[in-house]
Amino acid sequence: QVQLMESGGGLVQPGGSLRLSCVASGSIFSITAMGWYRQAPGKQRDLVATITRDGTTNYAESVKGRFTISRDNAKNTKNTAYLQMNSLKPEDTAVYYCNAMDWRQYAYWGQGTQVTVSS
Repeated sequence: QVQLMESGGGLVQPGGSLRLSCVASGSIFSITAMGWYRQAPGKQRDLVATITRDGTTNYAESVKGRFTISRDNAKNTKNTAYLQMNSLKPEDTAVYYCNAMDWRQYAYWGQGTQVTVSS
């Protein structure tokens, strides 16, 4: 089992920045990739960015050049994934969910953190 705990959401003005963090604990040795998804009201949950254990990244087209995903595997008992979000736009407003995939392709999800971009 893997537990995920997100933090770092909030209210920011357009053009501003936020950094989301996701701490994974439990059976972290089984995690092959971590990522961030987001869900706006009335819409489906969409991929934002993913990062594999070896550091390979993938981004949604809408966030390329603005968002950066990174991962810290240094600790033996926890893995942490970060999402640095710059040049935020109102359309980035959503609940952001941390995701972890294990070697069986089983998906774990965090509880979500609200990001609101508004003046």
